[in-house]
Amino acid sequence: MSVGLIVFLIILFVIALGATLFAFKQEENKLRRYEEEGDSPENERIRSSEYEVNSLKTNVPILIGIYSLAVLIGLIAFMFYIFN
Repeated sequence: MSVGLIVFLIILFVIALGATLFAFKQEENKLRRYEEEGDSPENERIRSSEYEVNSLKTNVPILIGIYSLAVLIGLIAFMFYIFN
């Protein structure tokens, strides 16, 4: 493989990793905010149930999009390398 393609794929990997860490950091900030507010166990249970439902609707599609785009761009770069 050419050095340019390898460098490009490494940069693409770092961007995908950074986007994943950004999504994780947002969830961590939410958790920290809840801890500062000092919720009751009942509110924590309700929030936990809501998170299970909402994470499948928001977080999973975002992560699927991030990694699908990364794989697609990687495949396009690989095809470009093969046919040039």
